[in-house]
Amino acid sequence: MKITDVVTIAVEFPESSHFQDATMFPPKTGAKGRDFLFVKIETDEGIEGLSQANLGASAATRGVIEELKSSIIGEDPLNIEQMWFRMFWLVRGYGRKGVAFCAISAIDIALWDLKAKIMSLPLYKLLGPFTDTVPVYGSGGWTNFSEKELVKEQTGWVERGFKSVKLKVGKNFGTAEKEDIKRLAAVRKALGDDVTIYIDANNGYYAKQAIALAPYFEEYNVGFFEEPVLADDIDGLAAIARATKIPVATGEHEYTKYGFKELLTRGAADILQPDVGRVGGITEWMKVAHMAHGFNLPVANHAQHLISLHMACATPNLFAVEYLGIIEEADKFFYTEIPMPKDGMLSPFPDKPGLGLELKPEVVKKYKI
Repeated sequence: MKITDVVTIAVEFPESSHFQDATMFPPKTGAKGRDFLFVKIETDEGIEGLSQANLGASAATRGVIEELKSSIIGEDPLNIEQMWFRMFWLVRGYGRKGVAFCAISAIDIALWDLKAKIMSLPLYKLLGPFTDTVPVYGSGGWTNFSEKELVKEQTGWVERGFKSVKLKVGKNFGTAEKEDIKRLAAVRKALGDDVTIYIDANNGYYAKQAIALAPYFEEYNVGFFEEPVLADDIDGLAAIARATKIPVATGEHEYTKYGFKELLTRGAADILQPDVGRVGGITEWMKVAHMAHGFNLPVANHAQHLISLHMACATPNLFAVEYLGIIEEADKFFYTEIPMPKDGMLSPFPDKPGLGLELKPEVVKKYKI
């Protein structure tokens, strides 16, 4: 079997909700709709691999995928490590982080989906499962939500059976400290003491500011403090990790295993959060998870739960899987069928090969860009 083509498919989701976190600028009033990019790898035997790119249907991502595809066309689709190595060195001068790594990630995910389909196995079984069901937490809590909307969303997760939830802090680039605490207090009051609450500052604070706020967050029994400072501020992350009892989580904006090595060796993270769509795909996500295991630390994916679910099932040092409401919304729109969480747990389809995902042809036809 040989790879014959790599195809990108850009599709609009017109009803997608808009959202804001600590370091995002406010969405326009009434704004809706987002673009998504899917990648298909075709073979001479008709079996196809599917993935979704991380940064939407950006021209930059599509351009890099076009540059990379010549390096894998004609290759045996089972030789994933070899193809990854080739793609990595093709972008050495302009892409060890950012868009180029998102393009590599999208191709790599599609290659793993393809390989599992060739083997007629669900991807998690091909990876070597540790379990077939994993804990998930309801993620959202956007800063553009009113307090009432925030509480409604967070209680909604619990009503669906989730045992843990996550909300945003660091509002308006860290300039709304009192409101951050007030919003957290409102959610804790609404949920009671038995639900775990995580907080995510999305790089919004400075190190001293995060350290000063940590005792207030501790009062509400926060389960982890995500990205309290700029992702590149490793010294700041390490200082916060030393100063608070709350575990520090980070990694969604790290693109290489070498960057994760720095987080680990410098004591800058208690929980690693690699994003499969940024870190180099499934190939590299698993390496980061194994490296964290060597430091006796857990991993928790960032976003893309339908893909991350499979790696999570093959990861003994898993913390939990992030389950984003805005991603679920899109998944239901694009895919014919998706696994749904039950009682705070999520399992892959046990009888569908690969990722177990199939795009709705009618949606692609109607909303293709």
